[in-house]
Amino acid sequence: MKYLVLIFTLISLNAFAQNESIDAFLEKWENSKNYLLEIAKAMPEDKYDFKPTEREMSFGEQLIHTKGNMDWLSTSYFTAEKFDKKKDENVYSKEEIITMLETSFNNVSEIIKNAKPESLNEKVEFFAGPKTRLQILNLLQDHVTHHRGQLIVYLNLNEIVPPKYVGW
Repeated sequence: MKYLVLIFTLISLNAFAQNESIDAFLEKWENSKNYLLEIAKAMPEDKYDFKPTEREMSFGEQLIHTKGNMDWLSTSYFTAEKFDKKKDENVYSKEEIITMLETSFNNVSEIIKNAKPESLNEKVEFFAGPKTRLQILNLLQDHVTHHRGQLIVYLNLNEIVPPKYVGW
């Protein structure tokens, strides 16, 4: 009987820790959303096609790329839906991009809120090899951070002071 109590206690602690991971992700995700939206708003619309070099994505393309990655990772690894990962060739206004970006952030939040905490330990097939869903959560945030850093440089190159950093 003592062993059963110990096993149930360990299972409960593990589920609690995983739920803490989801809660921590969601808190950071909301801050990440707000910060990226402020960066997107800071760039004038006539500079959304700015890119420091020809081989880089423009400011607007960086935002669309970030949105697409959020949609792909959250849908493919946290829902039963199939995701059609095609490149978006459409041209959008600044307002449309900001709205689409905000919607994607909110969709990710809803998907992750509904994830079962125990699913974070499950391995999924990924192009870089099997990963846990917790690793996919980290990748979601890392990818946003990577491109947000590039966007801050784009603002600075256009003599626009980036919004104050928002972290945890």
